[in-house]
Amino acid sequence: MTQSEDENQPTGPIENAWAMKIPGFKAEDNPHGLLEESSFATLFPQYREQYLKQVWPLVQKALKDYDIRAELDLIEGSMTVRTTRKTWDPYIIIKARDMIKLMSRSVPFEQAKRVLEDDVGCDIIKIGKITRNKEKFVKRRQRLIGPNGCTLKSIELLTSCYILVQGNTVSALGPYKGLQQVRKIVEDTMKNIHPIYNIKGLMIKRELMKDSKLKNENWDRFLPKFVNKNVSKRKQPKKKKEKKPYTPFPPPQQESKIDKQLESGEYFLKQEQRRAKKNKEKEDKHVEAAKRREARRNQAFVPPEEPQPSSSKQTGSSNNKVDITALKQKILSAKKKPNKNSFKL
Repeated sequence: MTQSEDENQPTGPIENAWAMKIPGFKAEDNPHGLLEESSFATLFPQYREQYLKQVWPLVQKALKDYDIRAELDLIEGSMTVRTTRKTWDPYIIIKARDMIKLMSRSVPFEQAKRVLEDDVGCDIIKIGKITRNKEKFVKRRQRLIGPNGCTLKSIELLTSCYILVQGNTVSALGPYKGLQQVRKIVEDTMKNIHPIYNIKGLMIKRELMKDSKLKNENWDRFLPKFVNKNVSKRKQPKKKKEKKPYTPFPPPQQESKIDKQLESGEYFLKQEQRRAKKNKEKEDKHVEAAKRREARRNQAFVPPEEPQPSSSKQTGSSNNKVDITALKQKILSAKKKPNKNSFKL
């Protein structure tokens, strides 16, 4: 790094660390190499054996540029990466370990080798233990992929990451900021929050970043809010007991049958009197029931109420009344007048 570049580096706190450019690490920065040898090994499933055997020369060639040695053990089913005396980058062994981990989880070599770059990282998200129910796990994992993989493709476009859903893990590869977004989307989806909420949020954030006025404001009012509407499917009891306010004193003792008889005076009656009282109560109930039945039967014979004539018709009939006295006078005057057409005998 030159002296002019050192002067341009900020010394105080940085608001946006993602926009900060990290200088590259070169062989000239570490001419003495590493003191100790480091190695990492990972197992791979049997179905990946044929593919790894084909691409292993390419893996060795890619790691040779960083002076890392790679070994493939088909008998044990493992991949190993280790540093050499010529290795000058101390962090490249971690990158090589991530590469063989991704390849063991069905990520193709063309994508896995990108993790060796400085601005590219990887994240392996374990989703198998988030939900215990197997059916729910399969449905939510399929929801993350979407029909024909369209949901997964949209997440890849918004986060600039390569995502592969395989078994109980989700492998993501891309820029570090995109990996954070991918992890949040995957974990929310497995917790029964549909990925469309997070996808909409990312799309809105992308549009708001373009607006210079809203760039530095709070965006909570623009982002979609998830409301959980799931209702518990546990059978609720028909009669729910309401919790009474807590009192330190015990509840009063309930009255027994004998206490109720003593209060009403029935306890002192004779057996015949008690029997007569019960019979009377039964007869009263029968009489009341008979009255209700009779009223229900007679209801069909009650004539309906006739509609009353409206006020407009009544006023019209009153206006059409004939004045009888004036009509009589008119008839008499007509009789007194002689008829011109009549002739004298």
